[in-house]
Amino acid sequence: MPEAFRNHRLSRWFTQVAGNIASVLFPGCCRLCDQLLVDARRVPICDDCLESFLPVPPGSCEICGQPGAFDPEFPKEAAYCSDCERHRFAFLQARSFGLYEGELIRAILLLKYEQIEPLGVWFAQQLERVVRREGEKMVGDLIVPVPLHAQRARERGYNQVDLFGRPLSLLLRLPYKPLLLARSRPRPEKHLLRNEERWEAVRGAFAMRKGGRVDNLRILLLDDVMTTGATLDACSRALCEAGAKSVVGLTLARAGQLVSSFVDVR
Repeated sequence: MPEAFRNHRLSRWFTQVAGNIASVLFPGCCRLCDQLLVDARRVPICDDCLESFLPVPPGSCEICGQPGAFDPEFPKEAAYCSDCERHRFAFLQARSFGLYEGELIRAILLLKYEQIEPLGVWFAQQLERVVRREGEKMVGDLIVPVPLHAQRARERGYNQVDLFGRPLSLLLRLPYKPLLLARSRPRPEKHLLRNEERWEAVRGAFAMRKGGRVDNLRILLLDDVMTTGATLDACSRALCEAGAKSVVGLTLARAGQLVSSFVDVR
């Protein structure tokens, strides 16, 4: 083993051990509830808060995952929401880790605005479980994140989807392609958008970058939150028009019907 490589690994080991010791000697607090974190951990959220994240409940649309699409006590042969009955979406299906409610909202905001990489890794592990659970339906050839507009990317300095997209690609052993899609126009300045405004804002807003190829490939499309499905749909249409065989969406959270009537575009 080359000496430089051995020294690099040793340095990383010391850094990790020092971090673990520091977290025990100088414990921090949960970033969501302020409860003292008494064990060595990199994710700055306590177990109680992590366990409070609500899963997407039974009775969700079989295609887009919209909660409350049907009564699970009276299952139907085809349990679709009204949007999917009208074939509104270009993706084959979409799945999410949890409901966009309570502490999960705050955790996603931490990821979005504070670039907490260990939290991104934790979310990647939860998404891997979703993919494994869904089985063949979620099989893909590569992972593509929903891109930020260039101006927003410069302001923030990173795309929050990359924080869980890159570790997820390692867990699933799939290529991660953050430069395949580009957003051609920014989000509107208006803070909250109605559903119809949301669809209009993203219609035609995404395109393949020059030289990108997805011919006959199955795409796993990642985003942090799915509300109306407009963003996933717009990206899916761009990918399918470029020759993708199929697109399935995967997000950290799925907004319910009431939350989706107005969409926060921060």
